[in-house]
Amino acid sequence: MIELKYVDKRYPTSNALLYVHGLTIRKGEIVGILGENGSGKTTLLKSIMGIGELQNGEITIEGKSVGEQYERMAFITEEGSFLPHLTPKKYAHFLAEFFPQFDLEYFNELLRRYELPTDRRIRTFSKGQKMKLEISAGLAKRADYFFMDEPFVGKDIFARRESLKLMMSGLKGDETLLITTHLIDEIENVIDRAVILFKGLIRQDLYIDDIREQGKSLADVMQEVRNTRPFYDH
Repeated sequence: MIELKYVDKRYPTSNALLYVHGLTIRKGEIVGILGENGSGKTTLLKSIMGIGELQNGEITIEGKSVGEQYERMAFITEEGSFLPHLTPKKYAHFLAEFFPQFDLEYFNELLRRYELPTDRRIRTFSKGQKMKLEISAGLAKRADYFFMDEPFVGKDIFARRESLKLMMSGLKGDETLLITTHLIDEIENVIDRAVILFKGLIRQDLYIDDIREQGKSLADVMQEVRNTRPFYDH
């Protein structure tokens, strides 16, 4: 379980901010972190990962600090966490030294399925190839908690769906996933829950089943958020 209490994160050089009064993500949930550019999606994931300091508040995973749970987490980001001067093969051995659960066989299988070269330096890869490598490395960590920041950027609709299918097929079923994305149509049938941010505040936190019971789609809820202005974080 991930718990955020009175989390306040700001950047001194920009207007970006995040304030979360309280948020609990239960173990095994697949949660879409949604919102427009600058709404705080990436900041939320980085805060949970322990990247950068908080001005106030506390984040715990199963009652422990983020630092104590680092080996159980994987951060898959558009920015890339790989080492560009290495080849995928050497990068895999690097990861295996730091993550005891790293699954080299599964990593190599993902490289084959993504048709990625194993002996070329990562810096020579295209943007799409780098994202596929990032996904492969993240999934092969066999983590309990996955934080995916825009993992489908730059792919056409068929490639995105295939990538999503590949990602989900590699999971055991009890992992907790937080996924930021603009592509709500493609993840609506994958996520259990949607947390929608607007200007650093949580504006909606709904389960997909509840949205459907109201006769709405996720797109409908997103539009409602766009048409309102936040005065408080609930």
